[in-house]
Amino acid sequence: MARTVGEVMTSEVVEARRDTSFKELARLLDRHRISGLPVVDDDDKVVGVVSETDLIRRQAARSAHAGARRSRTPASRRPLRDAFLAGQATTAAELMSSPAITVHPEQRVEDAARVMERHRVNRLPVVDEEDRLIGIATRRDLLRVFLRTDGEIRRDVVDAVLVRALGLPPHSADVSVHDGMVTLAGQVEQRSDIALAIQLTWRVDGVVGVVNELTYRVDDTESPTRHPSVLGH
Repeated sequence: MARTVGEVMTSEVVEARRDTSFKELARLLDRHRISGLPVVDDDDKVVGVVSETDLIRRQAARSAHAGARRSRTPASRRPLRDAFLAGQATTAAELMSSPAITVHPEQRVEDAARVMERHRVNRLPVVDEEDRLIGIATRRDLLRVFLRTDGEIRRDVVDAVLVRALGLPPHSADVSVHDGMVTLAGQVEQRSDIALAIQLTWRVDGVVGVVNELTYRVDDTESPTRHPSVLGH
């Protein structure tokens, strides 16, 4: 079934401390060929993330400040001050984006992907229950889960959904998969089985969509009809 962040994360994490210098941050990113890294405190708790964008922004701010120093009009003072402050940032604590967006190892890969998309980040520090760094999950780590073959996805749907979850024989329903799109066809015993089958199929790693063509034998979702009592005279 669905894989967790802990199964795909990288355990050996390149990290920085609050006082890591700008130059050392640049060296770490270049040496390890990564685009960002978490910043931790003395207790290994994640306090922020530094990315290539943060370093580039600092350099751009320094250039903006240098080019605007001769301007002394009131309207330019605030941008000049902001550029000056950004350009003076020299440590991870001053450069990092904080607070960091983190995930826990037991979270599903699909949920982590949604967090990345919502916050527009490329990496998520993975923390334990005390917010201590234990790994990192990147877009590439998560993408590997969605690169499964159609055959692998089909086997998971049949084994985990039809057989184990619904208790059906393997060939009781027809499962076909094309480019991650799963089509469920055939007949199940109860109408409520259809909603459960669809829900569980969505949770299988690599599934990008579900087409339902299932029918049912018994409608177990309707309330029993109540007949009015007939009173005698």
